[in-house]
Amino acid sequence: MEKKYRLVIASGNRGKIKEIGEILGVEPIPYSQLLPDLEIVEDGDSFKANAILKARGVWEGLRKKYPGETFLVLSDDSGLVVPLLNGAPGIYSARYAGESATDKDNRAKLIRELKKRRVTRTPAYYVASIGLATPWGVWTSHGFMYGEVIDEERGEEGFGYDFLFIPKGFDKTLGELSPQIKNRLSHRRMGLEGIKPVLKVMEQWLGKF
Repeated sequence: MEKKYRLVIASGNRGKIKEIGEILGVEPIPYSQLLPDLEIVEDGDSFKANAILKARGVWEGLRKKYPGETFLVLSDDSGLVVPLLNGAPGIYSARYAGESATDKDNRAKLIRELKKRRVTRTPAYYVASIGLATPWGVWTSHGFMYGEVIDEERGEEGFGYDFLFIPKGFDKTLGELSPQIKNRLSHRRMGLEGIKPVLKVMEQWLGKF
């Protein structure tokens, strides 16, 4: 049966969009293809708050621009938490080194902060809050991945802080592991697994119309 809705990803991060598509087994539609001028606001005080803001903001924009179509909007607000740094980078992970910071800038700042404290590695964990905006409201789910961060970059796969993060039970960074292994361990996968039942119900419900 032909789908009567479109699933849109509320993110401009190409690595994140690709990973979501691989985990869900779908061809993701970045929101920028449909709403190129929309600026997503992320001024929440938690990962969950930002996930809701992004999903709802894109869904409202699509509803206004395409009133005759039905959309489900999936958002992800995720980041790295380092207890030694009082929870930083946390919800500011994407702009840890400044508003226009690149992934490399953010990693460089994290390395500097670790070296200031004279540690080569320390416990850390990733958090992913998934939001799903639908015609009936917004649902959320969370996923976590625990491990350590180190004070040097290793590997060539991935994005963000992957080159500094060693997941629990491994001796390689996410940047050194294959995408298949990373996706199996991923905090994002855990969060998406939690939202899949809601997504399935929405698909079934929308199929009735």
